Amino acid sequence: MNKCSSFFNLLFIKYIRQQNSNTCSKISGNSPKKSYLSFFQEGRDEYERKYSSFPDALKVKMRGMARDMFYFGYDNYMKFAFPEDELNPIACEGRGPDVLNPSNININDVLGNYSLTLIDALDTLLILGNVTEFHRAVRLVIETVSFDKDSTVQVFEANIRILGSLISAHILLTDPRNPFGDIALKDYDNELLHMAHDLAVRLLPAFENTSTGIPYPRVNLKKGVPPDSINETCTAGAGSLLVEFGILSRLIGDSTFEWVARRAVKALWNLRSNETGLLGNVVNIQTGQWVGRQSGLGAGMDSFYEYLLKSYILFGEKEDNRMFSAAYESIQSHLRRGREACNEGEGDPPLYVNVNMFNGQIMNTWIDSLQAFFPGLQVLNGDVENAICLHAFYYAIWKRFGALPERYNWQLQAPDILFYPLRPELVESTYLLYQATKNPFYLHVGMDILESLEKNAKVRCGYATLHHVVDKSKEDRMESFFLSETCKYLYLLFDEDNPLHKSESKYIFTTEGHIVPVDQRFREKSWEDQFPFLLSFTKICLGCERIPEERRYSLPLKSIYMRQIDHMVGLS
Repeated sequence: MNKCSSFFNLLFIKYIRQQNSNTCSKISGNSPKKSYLSFFQEGRDEYERKYSSFPDALKVKMRGMARDMFYFGYDNYMKFAFPEDELNPIACEGRGPDVLNPSNININDVLGNYSLTLIDALDTLLILGNVTEFHRAVRLVIETVSFDKDSTVQVFEANIRILGSLISAHILLTDPRNPFGDIALKDYDNELLHMAHDLAVRLLPAFENTSTGIPYPRVNLKKGVPPDSINETCTAGAGSLLVEFGILSRLIGDSTFEWVARRAVKALWNLRSNETGLLGNVVNIQTGQWVGRQSGLGAGMDSFYEYLLKSYILFGEKEDNRMFSAAYESIQSHLRRGREACNEGEGDPPLYVNVNMFNGQIMNTWIDSLQAFFPGLQVLNGDVENAICLHAFYYAIWKRFGALPERYNWQLQAPDILFYPLRPELVESTYLLYQATKNPFYLHVGMDILESLEKNAKVRCGYATLHHVVDKSKEDRMESFFLSETCKYLYLLFDEDNPLHKSESKYIFTTEGHIVPVDQRFREKSWEDQFPFLLSFTKICLGCERIPEERRYSLPLKSIYMRQIDHMVGLS
């Protein structure tokens, strides 16, 4: 047993011994009656019996169960919903944008009438080893999907779900090292990369006419920023574009996309509090004033922190690492409550709360399910001990309800918002912790999650959002991230011999679970040698009138700005 595994056993047993202590006593004087640790009822002997091993045969069974779960959702999407964006798994029909109610952003931010679920699931097919279906899906995307649509979508969602998947699939298809075997597609001519570039160009208007450089939250794929667009956006939405935009820039040799994404990150970073180093969750893109002053790890902020670290891992830019390190220090100083050491000392295990960005005072007593991603990020940062502690908190909630409620009140120890849309964050952290520790406990967690989903979310044609985590009533929606992330992480958790784990190449997952290699070519900027004046022109061009639409979408892979550069040079 390795050092991390030994540490985990001691820590978990210590948690069990504390099960009658008060949770978060340092947070509030109104202590709950029982700790979340009371959800783990077994003593040390029971723990050793139940969690210290995981038979190979059971691992094979769980891998098969995860595979079947994916295909039950995917096959029914293809049968009943494609080419629409999502599957309604109860009615067994497709779902697209809510054209009758444009203000329904819960749907319209995500669904752009571009076969979202198929695109989002591309690399999951490859992870499962289904090259034939992967090829068929790629051809379908190339032949049937167009972004020339009168659809107003959220820039963040289009970026992580569509752009990220297209880039990932293209990289996997064209990787000469063939980590997944010979998956070359006959006559493939970089069409997925062309599509990614086309989509990114259609998202660029979000970065125009904003005095801070922070983008508008939504664009119309045909017309640009809607005339009635709001000037407010969340930190994660505006600051989580750099991975996909940066990879695209480096693939096509055009700094435009990385530059606008990086400018947005720096603009947000420069607005952090001088006192705490924290950022808020909603900002005005014209004034730079914080509209939402809550600082936390969940909705509106989560992937901002994630992409600071992952951008550094991918691109090697030291500034990204400096920003992440400073942010992580501020998080530990102002959001973290509980005892100082994760596995020793008096007091309660650590918990990260929502605070006022300017003074660090607690603003409410809930956490949301998106925060369950953070243990995984702590693993990537090398802080495995704290990741183990925090993961135990979220798993305790899952163990109690068989799901993670969207919001959970840590003071009352009860859900504040009761639905669960099949989110992947806890599964992601479970997978990453297993990779870091190889402790079989995390296989048991994965099995628990698999069996809960199978029992509580499976319906006639797929897996449905839980409307209520207590009574297990359902909503007729299966979001695309269920196939692109939840099923993928569950499968990988039990598939030790997956090419992803055996390859000499190293990979990271985007915030939508798409795999991209940590590759030297992404640390090189070809435009610095080829077009030394491109960056300065981009800064000018983004303040100019937009290129006429009749030219804009007909330009080839070469940057839309390159012809403008040629024109300007000709005038000089």
